[in-house]
Amino acid sequence: MNRPAIVLAMQPSRTEHVLPEEVLRRLDGIGRLLDAEPLQRFDDERAKRLLSEAEILITGWGAPYVGREVLAFAPKLKLVVHAAGTVKGLIDAEIFDAGIAVSHAAEANAAPVAEFTLAAIIFAGKHVFRFRDLYVGDRNRDRTHPMQSEAIGNYRRTVGIIGASRIGRRVIDLLMPFDYQVLLFDPTVDPDQARAMGTRKVELDDLLRQSDIVSIHAPSLPSTRHMIDAAKLVLMKDGATLINTARGVLIDEDALLDVLKTGRIDAIIDVTDPEIPGPESAFYDLPNVFLTPHIAGAVGLERTRLGEMAADEAERFIQGEPLLYRLTLESLENIA
Repeated sequence: MNRPAIVLAMQPSRTEHVLPEEVLRRLDGIGRLLDAEPLQRFDDERAKRLLSEAEILITGWGAPYVGREVLAFAPKLKLVVHAAGTVKGLIDAEIFDAGIAVSHAAEANAAPVAEFTLAAIIFAGKHVFRFRDLYVGDRNRDRTHPMQSEAIGNYRRTVGIIGASRIGRRVIDLLMPFDYQVLLFDPTVDPDQARAMGTRKVELDDLLRQSDIVSIHAPSLPSTRHMIDAAKLVLMKDGATLINTARGVLIDEDALLDVLKTGRIDAIIDVTDPEIPGPESAFYDLPNVFLTPHIAGAVGLERTRLGEMAADEAERFIQGEPLLYRLTLESLENIA
């Protein structure tokens, strides 16, 4: 059987562990890996030479834009697999229009985000960060010991999930063994579907009023920009925690900071808008904010899932099997 030519395109400094030696060997077994060194541009002589043979292009973080230039240089191209999450801003509509199959590894990137979110929910319920700060600051237990009698902890707490996305659904699954009541807001899900997931469908306002912990997993769309604004934040319970591992633009951050400065709610924030807040941002300093630098998704060894899933899709394609994670141009509208 003729083995299709495979070309890689990604930024090595951003994709360490995505394609370890065992994945590269596998790719060279199911196809012909033309060069183990990924392309970082498509307009030099090396790129033109490799793309002229490429039937499968595997991209990753830092890949150059896959558009008209690639179509011109890669006449044999049949499949683009993105060994990362979203392909928004990377794949041009012309690629879909040309009949080239497009797939991605967003499902692999969803796993660590869901795990991170579960940990965040559990820590939020027990007020772990508050305990930590007081214990370290006081170097005694005079203030932390009485806190153990407060109405905190994770037994029978209400968790509100905003968005039954692939990550939102994974979080719901991870919550099932615990003693949580799980509420769901997602206009695309009906009450029966929500019950089948182990949740109860509610409107967004009701979710915010009832939840002790709110976790956002909605896509970034024009209709979801600032879906959590000042009016919505007012609805949250005193002492509730807002978790965002989705996109910063989903929250009106000025309104969020105004509420956080009062100390009325807490926040666990992994994504912001802009991606890196300015050095003067209160996100860095507020004691009721736990801020992380967009690490909920695949980092370190977790990235190997991305390469393995891309290799899985390439193998399915070569064997004539349906792709599990194929994208259409229309489906791009509803993904993160």
